Amino acid sequence: MSNQVLDKVLAGLMTRYKERVPDVQAVINAMIHEGVIASGDEIENDHIAFRTMGVPHLGIQSLEKIFLHYGYTRKDHYFFPAKKLNAYWYAPPSPQYPRIFISELIIKELTDETQQIIRSYTNEVTADPVDAIDLDDAAAVDSFLHSGLWRLPTLEDFLALGKESEYAAWVIYNRYYLNHFTVSVHNLKDGYNTIASFNTFLERNGFKLNDSGGKIKTSPDGNLLQSSTVAEMINAAFAGNVKHMISGSYVEFAERKVLQQYRTLPANEIKREHRREGFEAGNADKIFESTYASQTAKR
Repeated sequence: MSNQVLDKVLAGLMTRYKERVPDVQAVINAMIHEGVIASGDEIENDHIAFRTMGVPHLGIQSLEKIFLHYGYTRKDHYFFPAKKLNAYWYAPPSPQYPRIFISELIIKELTDETQQIIRSYTNEVTADPVDAIDLDDAAAVDSFLHSGLWRLPTLEDFLALGKESEYAAWVIYNRYYLNHFTVSVHNLKDGYNTIASFNTFLERNGFKLNDSGGKIKTSPDGNLLQSSTVAEMINAAFAGNVKHMISGSYVEFAERKVLQQYRTLPANEIKREHRREGFEAGNADKIFESTYASQTAKR
């Protein structure tokens, strides 16, 4: 039962994500055009990510309940001191599903002015909204993940938040919309199955890459390499129907190398468990900046 529901929830997330992020279909189309894949169904989704606010009734402790219900397991904790974020990743119930990465803003570490703006919205949530959902009802979960948790923000508040935390500004407007999905490049054909070669393919096709910390973000052990597009700008409608261009979501790419003890395995026997698992705070710290003005100005 839960796998069928999870399938529908993930499909709903990806459907709306593709609608809001044209780069997703554009990357898929470019891959098909160059013969890398025959259809988008061949892409392995390494992970999907959500951003949340660390306030009562919300944050990681609330959103994770949905995925724990479907058999996900909470794994490692990550801390991002400069961005004032906590995060966990979640292992899926079986390998065909993406990992999940959920981060939250540590509100209490922000200035009083920024906290007041955030709480003026999040205080509208007076109980954990996930507790009111039938998690076995895929349509109800899908609706929740694409609904506003608080009133539409004003542009003034959005801009004020962005001065201290671009993460805060992104969440106050986008709520739980999917922040990104991730193409597993290591399972693609030769010539496209490393981050370096895939980045070359992306840039050849006109995609702009996040270059914070370099276009390739590499873990200290050298076994997890990541890159991402720069978030697309969307014409957002704020309170009073005031329009302003803001950063939306982006696409990430990951290469997980085979662990040393499994490198003698034939290629056709290599499975997910033979590759580098988890995430890396140093990589993720720079990937977060895919929605930041320092990057989106390059689009």
